[in-house]
Amino acid sequence: MPRVAKELSAIEVKRLTCRVNPETGEPMESRHPVGGVSGLLLKVTPSGARQWILRTKVGKRRPDIGLGPFPEVSLAQARDKARELKEQIRAGADPVEEKRAAKRALVAAQLSTMSFEQAMEQYIDMKAKEFRNPRQAQQWRNSLKTYAVPRIGATPVREIELAHIKAVLDPIWESKTETANRVRARLENILGWCAIHGYRSNDNPARWQGYLDEVYPSPEKIKKKGHHKAMPLSQLSEFMQQLSARKGTAAKALEFLILTAARTNEVIGDKRIGKRGIVWGDVDLVARIWTIPAELMKSEKVHRVPLCSRAVEILEAIGPGEGTEPVFPGPKGQIPSNNFLSAVMKRMDAPYTVHGFRSTFKDWARENTAYADEVSELALAHVNDDATRAAYARSELIEKRRLMMGDWERFCYERQPLADTDKIVPIGGGSP
Repeated sequence: MPRVAKELSAIEVKRLTCRVNPETGEPMESRHPVGGVSGLLLKVTPSGARQWILRTKVGKRRPDIGLGPFPEVSLAQARDKARELKEQIRAGADPVEEKRAAKRALVAAQLSTMSFEQAMEQYIDMKAKEFRNPRQAQQWRNSLKTYAVPRIGATPVREIELAHIKAVLDPIWESKTETANRVRARLENILGWCAIHGYRSNDNPARWQGYLDEVYPSPEKIKKKGHHKAMPLSQLSEFMQQLSARKGTAAKALEFLILTAARTNEVIGDKRIGKRGIVWGDVDLVARIWTIPAELMKSEKVHRVPLCSRAVEILEAIGPGEGTEPVFPGPKGQIPSNNFLSAVMKRMDAPYTVHGFRSTFKDWARENTAYADEVSELALAHVNDDATRAAYARSELIEKRRLMMGDWERFCYERQPLADTDKIVPIGGGSP
């Protein structure tokens, strides 16, 4: 007959600890019989965790049946649970399999009732770790809560079909096409994630290719193009002369931005996400180069900007400063607000956008110079997948761009075209 374990008291159980490995002296997992019910054990791990286990025969198996943690489950409760389970086993039940079946049923119930809004929140929380801009997660939530959640938020994702997608997109597809297409893409991503995780098994009713492209007209055919309003070339010289006469950090930052064809957040930063602009450590006044780190660039690649004479004059008149000190700080040395530069435009009665000066620069390069398109594209830090352009991007064409930015500077203040507009500037170093 098997040896009957001594029936321990609650105090004795409380004092049970790990045994020590006699060879290494390290604590090891221990199982202590506590008596009262055969097979009832208290498992103690080296970390100090304690768990009740009933080890008994079920059919031809002898599994470990967990009864809960100690002291949350007391000694008396563990003995009652053990006796109850042994009675069930004697009656022919398998409590281990019943527990597994109950867990499977719970998971299935959760899968079948996952609503769109619940799936949306889980997906956005997961994807937020990948977003470069912290505002993207909020943008996702705002658009979906505005257009999707009121119509399908409570709908189980396993039930979402074309009719549900149309209920979201029909009211806005032609009136707010760009927004509608973003919402559609976000719906597609979320429902695809749901399928991967088993929350739904049918086709994705929000996909465009081969499905919704048969339901809606193409966004490219109907959306209204919203370009940044750019200053005409004919007005640039007078504007720049007036701008260069103005005092103040914002005016100098705007003049520097135009001369370098840079983006607003590259020059002054983005206060909304705590992204800095140009600091003195980015500038080499001797080499006349401004190096923008990859993390500050839209392309996520280091961008070097050759500085024309007037751009260098602006910097020399302001500084130099310490390495991490901003060149164009806002009040109290902080990152300026988003309207820092646009306010200058407003005060000068210029009905154009700051970003539009990049278009003005591109128009000048195309219409008034013989520089190859790749040179101006590199100056604008545009990303191209074309293999030829990618090769030029690797070389950066700094000296070609330095010539271009010098010509751009002269045009900005004197409205003079190149002395010889018929001269072709080669980009490969050889003959044109």
